[in-house]
Amino acid sequence: MAPYTITYFAVKGRCGAIRILLSDQGQQWKEIVVNFDDWMKGDLKKTCVFGQLPKFEDGDLILFQSNAILRHLGRKHGAYGKCDKEASLIDMMADGVEDLRLKYIKLIYQEYETGKEAYIKDLPNHLCKFEAVLSKNKSGFLVGDSISFADYNLFDLLLNHKVLCPTCLDTFPALKSFVDVLSARPKIKAFLDSDDYKKLPINGNGKQ
Repeated sequence: MAPYTITYFAVKGRCGAIRILLSDQGQQWKEIVVNFDDWMKGDLKKTCVFGQLPKFEDGDLILFQSNAILRHLGRKHGAYGKCDKEASLIDMMADGVEDLRLKYIKLIYQEYETGKEAYIKDLPNHLCKFEAVLSKNKSGFLVGDSISFADYNLFDLLLNHKVLCPTCLDTFPALKSFVDVLSARPKIKAFLDSDDYKKLPINGNGKQ
């Protein structure tokens, strides 16, 4: 029996990084797919602490909030740094990823038709921050010399942005290398090549 259960919609969305982390760490999980019409009925929503999915079950521990789930899995699977200093830096980078993800989500769900061109034009001003961090760390990861949950989170978000704007990493060699290296990790590659991954749209409204 799979040790973890994810309850979410049939999209990559907020579970993209979670699934990639689990795959790379050799973990199995069960998916409970929620139909949007069923979700709108409200019965499941009432059981969610913040009225949102994903829901993540690890035995008798039930978590909501995707970043809390990533941190939990980071702690369990050695993807949260090797000391308190590294953990704090990983938290900082994860918060930076979340800032960009929120901008991306706003574009996708609120401003796609009117704001896509401006978003892509401004994107280098956000990507350059991550480029600077990766350029300084010769390991190829955001913090320290091993992969962290923040790396999975950034990787997932960059994959989304490469669909939005295929050339967005062309002027960022460290970020481009980061995506190439993570994409080639055997368990991640197998997951990204799987039908389970490919069949899922990135976002719930079909925009990408």
